[in-house]
Amino acid sequence: MRDAQYAPVPGFPYLRVDRLLASLSGPAAERPDTLATLAGRMRALDYDARRHEIDNLPAGALPHPRAEVLQLTEDCGTQLVAADLQNANRRAALVAAARVPDDYSTAMRAFGLYPLTRIPFASGVRRFEDEIRGGFAAELPAASNRVRYAPPVGRPLSREAVKGLLTRGQSDPLGQPLISERELDALAATYAPSFDIVVAGDYDRFGALRWRRSEAAPSIDATEPVVYAKSAYARYGDRVLLQIVYTLWFPERPTTSSLDLLAGRLDGVVWRVTLAPDGEPIMHDSIHPCGCYHWFFPSPRAAPRAAPDASEEWAFVPQSMPRLRDGERPVVSIASLTHFIERIGVASGADSLVHYSLRPYDELRSLSRMDGSRRSVFGSDGLIAGSERGEHFLYWPMGIASAGAMRQWGRHATAFVGRRHFDDADLLERRFALDLAGEAK
Repeated sequence: MRDAQYAPVPGFPYLRVDRLLASLSGPAAERPDTLATLAGRMRALDYDARRHEIDNLPAGALPHPRAEVLQLTEDCGTQLVAADLQNANRRAALVAAARVPDDYSTAMRAFGLYPLTRIPFASGVRRFEDEIRGGFAAELPAASNRVRYAPPVGRPLSREAVKGLLTRGQSDPLGQPLISERELDALAATYAPSFDIVVAGDYDRFGALRWRRSEAAPSIDATEPVVYAKSAYARYGDRVLLQIVYTLWFPERPTTSSLDLLAGRLDGVVWRVTLAPDGEPIMHDSIHPCGCYHWFFPSPRAAPRAAPDASEEWAFVPQSMPRLRDGERPVVSIASLTHFIERIGVASGADSLVHYSLRPYDELRSLSRMDGSRRSVFGSDGLIAGSERGEHFLYWPMGIASAGAMRQWGRHATAFVGRRHFDDADLLERRFALDLAGEAK
């Protein structure tokens, strides 16, 4: 039942940590009020995870009613935080233990002779990137079966309103612009893209994840086009930037040949927008839910930095984007079969009669089953069982367990050559010079 979205903190079973908070642990240790805020956020992550874990327990597993167990969990964690913050040794141990293990296996890389095998892998990555770059440079292929899915109809927030929400982070001890669920709903609707998808078969119809009777892996209900949204954060210097993450799920990546190592059950696209403090999108980037195909789409306010190692997967930019004005949104064109992004356009207003709905990503951590029980679509290892790919037999020397399998947020290793995670707090800071003041034209 263990939820893998956040990492447990060794020695502190009432805390969990993500990569943002881990990156803030050092600076937070310098001031008691900041350290208390950090511990409180880590406590909140643990409670969030336990809430889903408790929901997913089988009937009769709890000694008390669920509400009572949740309250006991909260009370116990709160008392432990308060006690440990009074002890200098425990405070120091907490800061030292607030780390997220990366999703690369050093042992696998050692057995796979990574220093040698990375060379042909890096060459293959460069060839693939050249192919994708050529596709973006060419005219977008015409397709009569291209379907445009627009975000839900509603009134988007103005840039000034978003700026007001983001400036709250300036008064937060950690600099983190915390937002409520209601505010996240409004922000997600404001920055949601349109998706332009070539639909050649049922495998190209995205939808809601469902547990069906007697199935060990979740299925897609394409009668309900759903995009799952969540918030995330990135650091840039002493600023913490808000991100909105959108995930859509397809039933499969179909087999194209008997030797197709990339085919398998479930597929998808993860689209993320990073907001500047003034509310303007400063960066878009994307992966598939397996962590593969990490592509960046910078605005003029994001200038790429040079890679420290030419062979490393650093920051592939197949297309830059213009600055988006208030009311404009990206149009993400997606190919059939591979579900690769083919092009990014810009739209405003009602660009389609077909709309998708937005749902919280956290729903996937505890979905109802036909028998009345609940279960996460992700296993305790952060993977979706049944979504494995044949490619892991070939790619394991790069150190990623079950390469190609669909993964939970926080578990996305995104580079075969080098080490990179989709939720690294310094991901953008290391790769791009961001103009947070909005001086770029």
